[in-house]
Amino acid sequence: MDAHTWTPWRRGENASSAPALLLTALGEFVLPGGGTAWTSTLIDAMGVLDVEPKTARQAIGRTAAAGLLTSERVGRQVRWSLTAPATKLLTDGAERIYQFGRHPEPWDGRWLVVLVTVPETNRRLRYRLRVSLGWQGFASIGPGVWVSPWVAREATAASVLEELGLAAEALSFAAEPGALGALGERVYQAWDLAAVESEYQEFIEVTGAKAPATATDHFVDLVTLVHDWRHFPAADPGLPERLLPGPWPGRAAAEIFHDRHGRWRQDAWRWWHDHT
Repeated sequence: MDAHTWTPWRRGENASSAPALLLTALGEFVLPGGGTAWTSTLIDAMGVLDVEPKTARQAIGRTAAAGLLTSERVGRQVRWSLTAPATKLLTDGAERIYQFGRHPEPWDGRWLVVLVTVPETNRRLRYRLRVSLGWQGFASIGPGVWVSPWVAREATAASVLEELGLAAEALSFAAEPGALGALGERVYQAWDLAAVESEYQEFIEVTGAKAPATATDHFVDLVTLVHDWRHFPAADPGLPERLLPGPWPGRAAAEIFHDRHGRWRQDAWRWWHDHT
């Protein structure tokens, strides 16, 4: 596993694991705080997040093995630094999650269609393609057929395919839907909007009920807030409003995320500074 195949800003088998929780803390505190942290700080942070020290150390080791952290011994302590791939990964992810859901884009009714096939025997490449295009809001509606309602994302798709070595065999089209088929039903199924809608409702209920009091509470709730929210930019493709079932809870969830992040951040940082 390397930094290109382990994507922290997605929902999946790693979503609730210690390494994924650690990456959330790295993105929220280490990245904007200079890119370094002591082992003791990371262990303390994971501890208040209910991760045992042994498990936290394993998470740090796994993150380093993925090429995201490097270590340096300073006296009797170990200082960890974000690598260049980690900095890019976390910077891109932070930009995506903090901007997600804030400003709906106007839609001209056209769709971007990308045709690209990967042999079934190359499961690793198929997985990377699915994760990378899915993270950019594409859905597969058939073998080798990926779609997005945002034609401007063609450059992003081309970048993904270039990185995966698939650009030479791919084709892309900007198209308008015809009369055949039930587009609304296909959209709802292709992105599993029912599941996303349910998760938004749960996020609104759980997050809206939190009222942190101490600096520790603020740190825990802020990390949990970002950790939970980071899933939505990958799960929710940010479809145009006229393609969504109404009323769509994504807007309300985004308002809660940004409101709580702004209110909790200062005291959460106070806890972090006290432990560095």
